[in-house]
Amino acid sequence: MSDEKCTHCGHQGLEPGFLSDRQQPTFDVWVEGELERGLLGGPKLMGRPKWIVDAHRCPQCHHLELFARHQL
Repeated sequence: MSDEKCTHCGHQGLEPGFLSDRQQPTFDVWVEGELERGLLGGPKLMGRPKWIVDAHRCPQCHHLELFARHQL
């Protein structure tokens, strides 16, 4: 448990975790800036700062808090 406080109910101590899309065996990232589409319709990612998204769950109300703490 972390010392983070739930912004929904105020409970102290969130459970660490991560978000995962079963179709793709990678982790979710936050990309800085407005969404720009490439030629094939996907997001333009090259040269843009990216951060790994950590998800923490409140054991009391089950609210999720997302944090971008680790830059790629």
